[in-house]
Amino acid sequence: MTRIGSRTALAALAVMLPFAVGLPTAAAQTLEIATDQSPVGLDPHVATAFSTALIDSNIYEGLTAVDTDLRTVPSLAESWTVSPDGLTYVFRLRAGATFHNGRAVTPQDIIANIERVRDPKTASPFASRFTGIKGMEAVGANELRLTLDAPSAPLLSQLATLAIVAPEAAATLGRVPVGTGPFRFKEWVPDTYITLERNPAYWEKGLPYLGGLKFNIVPESATREAGIASGTYRLMPVVDAAAAAALAGKPGVRLLQTQDLAYSLIGLNTSKAPFDKPAVREAFNLAIDRAQLVQAVYFGRGVPGGPLSPALTQWALPVSAFPCYTPDAAAAQKKLQEAGITGKLKVTLNVLGSLQQVVDVAQVVQAQLNKAGFDVQLNVQEQGKFIADWRASNFEGFVSLNSGSPDPDDYFGRAFQTGGATNVYKYSNPDLDKLLIAARAETDPKARKQLYDGAQRILACTGPAIDLAYGTLFAAVRGDVQGFTPMATRSLRTLREAKIAP
Repeated sequence: MTRIGSRTALAALAVMLPFAVGLPTAAAQTLEIATDQSPVGLDPHVATAFSTALIDSNIYEGLTAVDTDLRTVPSLAESWTVSPDGLTYVFRLRAGATFHNGRAVTPQDIIANIERVRDPKTASPFASRFTGIKGMEAVGANELRLTLDAPSAPLLSQLATLAIVAPEAAATLGRVPVGTGPFRFKEWVPDTYITLERNPAYWEKGLPYLGGLKFNIVPESATREAGIASGTYRLMPVVDAAAAAALAGKPGVRLLQTQDLAYSLIGLNTSKAPFDKPAVREAFNLAIDRAQLVQAVYFGRGVPGGPLSPALTQWALPVSAFPCYTPDAAAAQKKLQEAGITGKLKVTLNVLGSLQQVVDVAQVVQAQLNKAGFDVQLNVQEQGKFIADWRASNFEGFVSLNSGSPDPDDYFGRAFQTGGATNVYKYSNPDLDKLLIAARAETDPKARKQLYDGAQRILACTGPAIDLAYGTLFAAVRGDVQGFTPMATRSLRTLREAKIAP
């Protein structure tokens, strides 16, 4: 049996260090945060927009977590064992972990969460990640046994994405979330702010240091920038390249950065002709100049995007491996002709209008595509309408910003495998399915790498997602904010360790 231990001795000693003496003063302070949009809901099993994830990452926790180095670490499960055949996992729940309503977390709660996510009525985009679990049972008062129908190399990473909610509060989670995290929900004034307060019963003694978090909804970039410069706000957790350039060198403001896992893309609905033809999808790739896009929209602070972020150094192929990434308008037109298309190919792209960077990306690719035999129209939508159409596959194509994952299966499996929970593209490729199924069960990293190399080569040129670019993820903080580290996943999990210096 392989055993994974709990948190390190260093973390356990943290509460005894000298700075803990100042905890009452630090804990009394609320961190003022400026975000660009209001979430459409706070149910972590349903709402997956970045605006929701930023807030939920401090309210909820999973059995496991992903740290700043993209490693899977213990969370609500303090340790686990894995059987030699990879089919049985036994998780020991952390003593002292309670929901925000005061009730202790039990193995039955974890089972109820997995069942809720897998229930078709929930319509969770995470459902396909847990279909391989064939048995769940409590082992005593604080252990959970999961039995799989086949080995699953990404399971531990995927469990980090399963936020554990209080089952009795499920009906109202969209507006009143109840989790186990370091901060608990306090108030939501629509389109104005959401406040969280310190969870005094949090299992990690001494954390969090702050007394609360206030997420101010500030749609205008200039207003957010002025607020962080003046000290009205102490944190802008997601800063695009344009805002980063404007804030560089501002007195009292520090810019933090990391490689983003999120990527800009064009998504195509393969259930609608002619986007069902691989040659048409390849034509999109050939028509786009990603290097120009990176300069125009990301101010050079980004990289052309393949199917996996370069942050995933263990997995991602370089874009030089994809011939269709060399811009060639004539070759794009030839591909369209091969697909039987005469004249300009008309396509309407829905655009996530709540993110200016996405709008900018859409305008650049529109111009590039229209020079290469396309007739592209942009349908800029507000967030709620865009998400509703996306979930219902009510589009010919769309331009958006999608989140990435530390393990390739987290993304590839749910997005591109036949029947995947977020396969809004209606894409089905038997060859890709075979690769993904094999990679999921493969435990040897080198063998998994070869399988995912094959998957990337399929998806890069003829897949339904035209990957565009991965930007540098910036965050802006005031100089007195300590302990916050931006994460490639865009999670704000490290705010539990943040403080405001006296």
